[in-house]
Amino acid sequence: MATGKEIRGKIKNFESTKKITKAMEMISVSKMRKAQDRMRAARPYAEKVRQIAGNLSKANPEYTHPFMETNEAKTAGFVVVTTDKGLCGGLNTNVLRAFTNELKALQAAGESAEIVAIGNKGLGFMNRIGAKVVSSVTNLGDRPHLDKLIGPVKVLLDAYTEGRIKSVHLAYTRFINTMRQEVVVQQLLPLTAEDLQEGAGGRDWDYIYEPDAATVIDELLLRYVEAQVYQAVAENMASEQAARMVAMKAATDNAGNVIGELKLVYNKTRQAAITKELSEIVAGAAAV
Repeated sequence: MATGKEIRGKIKNFESTKKITKAMEMISVSKMRKAQDRMRAARPYAEKVRQIAGNLSKANPEYTHPFMETNEAKTAGFVVVTTDKGLCGGLNTNVLRAFTNELKALQAAGESAEIVAIGNKGLGFMNRIGAKVVSSVTNLGDRPHLDKLIGPVKVLLDAYTEGRIKSVHLAYTRFINTMRQEVVVQQLLPLTAEDLQEGAGGRDWDYIYEPDAATVIDELLLRYVEAQVYQAVAENMASEQAARMVAMKAATDNAGNVIGELKLVYNKTRQAAITKELSEIVAGAAAV
C-alpha cells in the first residue's frame, strides 16, 4: 500500500497537470474563435469564385479547360490536410483513416496514389506507411497563408494537366460546430459541369472577355482550386482548436476526478496510521 508521502506526491503531480490542461483549454478557446473568423471570412470568396466559374462555363461552352477533362491514368492524387501538433483527440486519426480506406480501394483496383501532405501529423503518417509523398508543407502556424500552399498543391495540378494522374482528391476535417467536426474526402479534379453549376445561379450572364475567354477561364479555375484548398486548411484549423479545447477540458475534468480519489485514499491512509498509533499507545499503557 502506498504511503502518505507517495500519495501526496501523486496529488501534486496531477494538480500540476490539471493547471497545464486548463491553460491549454483556455488558449484553444481563444484560438478557436480567431480560426472561426478566418474560416468564415474565406467562405464568401470561395463561393463567389465558384459562381463566376459556373457562369463562365455556361457562357463559353466551346472551350474546355484541362481541369474539366478526364484521362486514363492509373494514379490518383490526394491532398491530405492534418495538424502540425497533437493533443486534439481523434481529429487526425479520423481523416487519416478515411484516406487509408480510399488508398486501399485504389490499390485493390491496381492503381497507385501520389500525396501532398499538409501538416506534420499527416507527413509522418505517410512516411510510416511508405506512401509516395510528392510534396509537403508543415509549420503553417495559426494563420494559413495561401502562398505557402500554392507550391505544393501545384505539383499535383501540373501532373493532372500533363495527364499523369487521373484525379485529385482533397481530404480534410470540416468544422460544423464546437462539438462536431466532419471528415470530408472530396474530388477536386476533374471538375464537372454539375460542380460549377451549383454556384452559378439560375441566370445566364453575358461577358466581355479581356484578353480572351480561354485566358480568363484558365486563371479563374486555377484560383477556384486554390480557394478550395485554402478553405479546407482554414476549416481544418478551426476543427483542430475545437477538438483540442474539448480534449483538454476532458483531461482537466479527469485530472480533477483522479485528484479527488487520491485525496480520499490519502485521508484513509492517514486515518489508518493515526488509528494504529493510538492502538500502540493504548497497548503500551495497558502493559505498564
